[in-house]
Amino acid sequence: MAGISNRSRHRLPWMILLAVMLIGMAAGIYGAVRKIDYAWRWNRIPQYFVYRGESAIKTPYDGRVAAITKKGGKLAVELESEDNRRVTLLVDKEQINVSQGEELFQDDTVGFVGEWRLGPLMMGLWTTMWISAVASGLALIIGLTTGLCRISINPALRGLAALYVEFIRGTPLLVQIFIAYFFIGTVFNLDRNVAGVGALAIFAGAYVAEIVRAGIQSIPKGQMEAARSLGMNVLQSMIYIILPQALKRILPPLAGQFISLIKDSSLVSVIAITDLTKSGREIITSTFATFEVWLTVAAMYLIVTSLLSQVVFYMERRMAVSD
Repeated sequence: MAGISNRSRHRLPWMILLAVMLIGMAAGIYGAVRKIDYAWRWNRIPQYFVYRGESAIKTPYDGRVAAITKKGGKLAVELESEDNRRVTLLVDKEQINVSQGEELFQDDTVGFVGEWRLGPLMMGLWTTMWISAVASGLALIIGLTTGLCRISINPALRGLAALYVEFIRGTPLLVQIFIAYFFIGTVFNLDRNVAGVGALAIFAGAYVAEIVRAGIQSIPKGQMEAARSLGMNVLQSMIYIILPQALKRILPPLAGQFISLIKDSSLVSVIAITDLTKSGREIITSTFATFEVWLTVAAMYLIVTSLLSQVVFYMERRMAVSD
């Protein structure tokens, strides 16, 4: 107990120092914001997450409004045609445009129904997440294959893997996306989503390959020799002995690479993929709420990457328990 109390006393000054630094940073940001001649309009942002839209309810054929009755919180409009066909259309009480006995023609608007819909920020976030998820899965496959080729005794495989890694890591991702879409995509008639995901996967795969190579080479050679002495071949030794141990060591850098991939996915907006970043730019052009939108977009990226970090921390703890 005394040891715990001593540690607490030693930590207290540092915690106070941290609090002072955070308060100072907050005060500095507040002072900078106060100096900016800008009218903040945060009230415009929520509608770009979810909003209540209206859908028009139209008549399927010519007919007459036979009856209008209440049904729950809506109005039921019964439409009767000359050949005795009947259909019931539900509309909101405040959004009805017809009256009983009125003659209607096909595609006339009976009324409107309100419904909650995802706004452009949420749709852009969904696009960012699925693009990042697919690209991460492909990058893991590419990186694992390339990483194994990097340590292969076959000089052809080792040379090709090294050439791929050096070329991808030595050129900007933005240039690679342009090449994937405007050159390779034009030649093979690829959709922009395919080109964008492919460029991200190939880019991240080069970094994953080096992470995998370093992780495998960090395992003592005696592990492979012990596995071979038990009768396993090279492939079995790699799958059952080396890779499980290497995975525990490469998990943190792999997580960092995939977090970077989520942020790098914002570059696919240059080829007209409506991800979170492009959705933010489109909102700014209509609202001119520049700072509010970019701060919101940054916060959404931060939430996604923070959740991924927590998942990785959980996996690390589970693996540490298994040791």
